[in-house]
Amino acid sequence: MDSIVVTGGGPLSGQIPIAGAKNACLTLMPATLLSDAPLTLTNAPRLSDIRTMTTLLQSLGAEVQGLQDSQVLAMSSHSLTSTRAEYDIVRKMRASILVLGPLLARYGHAEVSLPGGCAIGARPVDLHLRALEALGAELDLREGYVHAKAPTGGLRGGVIEFPFVSVGATENALMAATLAKGTTVIKRAAREPEIVDLAQCLRKMGAQIEGEGTDTITIQGVDRLGGATHRVVTDRIELGTYMLAPAICGGEVECLGGTIALVSSFCEKLDAAGISVEETASGLKVARKNGRVGAVDVTTEPFPGFPTDLQAQMMALLCTAEGTSVLEEKIFENRFMHAPELMRMGARIEVHGGTATVTGVDKLKGAPVMATDLRASVSLILAGLAAEGETTVSRVYHLDRGYEHVVGKLSAVGAKIERVKDA
Repeated sequence: MDSIVVTGGGPLSGQIPIAGAKNACLTLMPATLLSDAPLTLTNAPRLSDIRTMTTLLQSLGAEVQGLQDSQVLAMSSHSLTSTRAEYDIVRKMRASILVLGPLLARYGHAEVSLPGGCAIGARPVDLHLRALEALGAELDLREGYVHAKAPTGGLRGGVIEFPFVSVGATENALMAATLAKGTTVIKRAAREPEIVDLAQCLRKMGAQIEGEGTDTITIQGVDRLGGATHRVVTDRIELGTYMLAPAICGGEVECLGGTIALVSSFCEKLDAAGISVEETASGLKVARKNGRVGAVDVTTEPFPGFPTDLQAQMMALLCTAEGTSVLEEKIFENRFMHAPELMRMGARIEVHGGTATVTGVDKLKGAPVMATDLRASVSLILAGLAAEGETTVSRVYHLDRGYEHVVGKLSAVGAKIERVKDA
């Protein structure tokens, strides 16, 4: 198991290229199951989660090429050999559940293991199942698997109304509905850029979709889908993470490929904290306006609100802000596991249920800390950039699921950071 060692230092300067979105790519990849024609994705991130989804698709008989050092994924599902997604693969990543809708829509049946993933709350799949039932699917949960069967003649269009916004359930429903007979209306649909990206890709494949990016999406089912080539949207979470690096330790960094539209609510909070964000021809340029960062209150919400996946990183910034900040987590329970590790570095944080109160200190101190999940791992690295002395972050295998070349990207703008093999 590797660790990352960060030595706090001076300001950062330079450019950081932002990768394609992990969460978008993990949704786009199962779309290949909807068609026997090739689907090619460009700007794909090189991450362990992408490798896991590749393994899952290949286990079903899909062809996936170009993963290792290429940002192109060439996929084909012209001759699947199985519609059963096995536990040994699915348990590694929650996004694996996204093969359920496409398999059911195209083949009329599927068996998919209940998924695993980061330990940041229950995150049940009941909304995914409810959506498929609204399209006529018969579902049976036994021995840890979802056994799904479409009615004779395939899935039927219907009205899917979620009790609350769910990105994954919206994605599964959207893919399944493309091949359902008739019209499907998804109400209280997620509005995230990843949903818009998926809809645009499906439309290139021949799907008839309207309303993506709003809370109501309408899909007119078609008999079959074709192939397409699609560029994966910029990763707004990686973008926001690297925008925080100069905010935390000073300097000026340009995040290449970023746009304010992807992170507008996040930018509003940075502005309130005293961080300048300027849109350039190539991306977003970020710097402190002057002096110490100011305290701000943050509440996580579905898009276009403040992203839950940037909450841990924002907390790292606020640990040295002037004043007291309150962070309220409304998306996932149990998502303040990074707080005790930040406190090991001298942060003043009090957690009560879904609320964390952060009182800024003058300086954090380097310390050995442990990553508990993907976003927590990078929040500790950010904190280490501004801390006095050396911070060692262990269990960074979480990091590899969502950030490619993090050491190289931060080193290129002047950070003192290295990855070391544990003895």
